[in-house]
Amino acid sequence: MKNWFKKAASVLLVTTLLAGCSFGGKEESSNTPQALKVMYYDEGSFFQEYGMLFSTLYPEIEISVVTTQSIYRGNSGENGEEVDYEKARQELIDKEKPDILMLDIAEYEKMSQDGKFTDLEAFITKDKFDTAGLVPGMIDYMKELGGGQLYGLPSGFSSQVLFYNKGLFDKFNIPYPTDNMTWNEVIQLARQFPTDGEKEDRIYGLKAGYSGNLSELAQTMAQSEGLNYVNPATKTMTINTAGWKNAVQTAYDAIKSEALYFEAQDNMGFSGSYNDYLLRNPFTSNRVAMTIDGSYYIRDLKEAAEYYSKEEGKIVKDWDIVTIPVSSQMPDHSTSTWYNNIFAISKDSPNADAAWKFISYISSEEHARVKSKLTYNNGFSIHTKYIKDDEGHNFAAFYKLKPSKPTMDYKEFEKLPKQFSMMYYSYMEEEFKAIQDGNKSVDDALASLQTKGEELLAQESMTDEEVNKLWEERNAEQMKQMQEAAGESGSVDTVIVE
Repeated sequence: MKNWFKKAASVLLVTTLLAGCSFGGKEESSNTPQALKVMYYDEGSFFQEYGMLFSTLYPEIEISVVTTQSIYRGNSGENGEEVDYEKARQELIDKEKPDILMLDIAEYEKMSQDGKFTDLEAFITKDKFDTAGLVPGMIDYMKELGGGQLYGLPSGFSSQVLFYNKGLFDKFNIPYPTDNMTWNEVIQLARQFPTDGEKEDRIYGLKAGYSGNLSELAQTMAQSEGLNYVNPATKTMTINTAGWKNAVQTAYDAIKSEALYFEAQDNMGFSGSYNDYLLRNPFTSNRVAMTIDGSYYIRDLKEAAEYYSKEEGKIVKDWDIVTIPVSSQMPDHSTSTWYNNIFAISKDSPNADAAWKFISYISSEEHARVKSKLTYNNGFSIHTKYIKDDEGHNFAAFYKLKPSKPTMDYKEFEKLPKQFSMMYYSYMEEEFKAIQDGNKSVDDALASLQTKGEELLAQESMTDEEVNKLWEERNAEQMKQMQEAAGESGSVDTVIVE
């Protein structure tokens, strides 16, 4: 399999060179054969994304891939018990002893704190590795997660931004959005657009999610502020707070203003062409002034503009981007920025020099230049020089915000009573719906959620059977309430609860 990949690498290299890419500046490779083990989720994906190019440049380094697929196949162990993925991953590491590990943010932080990796600073200093052109704040963030040491480098990053239709803002004489605006500021901009007209044709200020439920929007705003409804480490509820009240009230006011568009408003099936499908997004078709999306949406915009180029006004033409709404307390951070595929060197690796050669290459400007000519799946390069747009859009918005450090320890969350994990979200949906329907105040709903959460946390963890029974009883009670409400209103709708 690996021989096939390396043959394919030669083909790829020729193609790349013909496309005008250069591999200039590579150090002379050693003729001494070396071997590297890389832990990655899939062998084919690894060689397509990284291994083919590296193997062509460093043929003396033989790479084998330790795949992690076996850990995540299925949801239970041999006897039906839940899999401890962290334990299973560590057992695979102990058995295979990879030199390089590919990690997500949570894995990187946990294993860094456990002393599992080699500090990269000495390699960076020795090779005079240039970090000046990397995404601003990335190195400091990786050091923060590593307890002050740099143990790994991401190979890319992804983020979301706020797209805005400059033509609509100009038409209604409304100032453009700017970087680092809060949710409240963006909502206020959205509310300046007119709300008259039929739903199918009118202009909306902001496309804001799918359902239009208060629960969805309020939790999105709360998350951007770094708010959790529970502290799993101390088993205390944190939802009845000023921060949550502000998030819920802001979301409630936004929904009631009718300035927001939700995808569920157009929930009919679709059977047209792909180009017609592109128009389903109301931002694309000039009906929404702002929307939140990732870099992949730019492709949709360009494809729609090309197809409908002869139909003036049908497609948004003059658009730009700014940073996604941020927290007023942390205006330079975002929960919608992610560093992808972090590579670190095992502390016990006997091949640390060769491992660094791999990491330094895939983190280099040289690799970023080559990959910018190819199709890849891991978001943007970590080199800002190659995050650019020929049409002058504000692409700096993609990397201006730093990732927010995870505030929820999911391993601690798993230690909470099972009935809390299963039941509490349902209570949140119910209480937020009561607010949205005008049957409860924000203060009363959050106080109720605080009390219900505390009651669940105070209980001993139930068995799976007991939790399922509790869930069934709650579903039956909800069904009864819906049927009673339907009878009072004369509705003949049938409600099915799975």
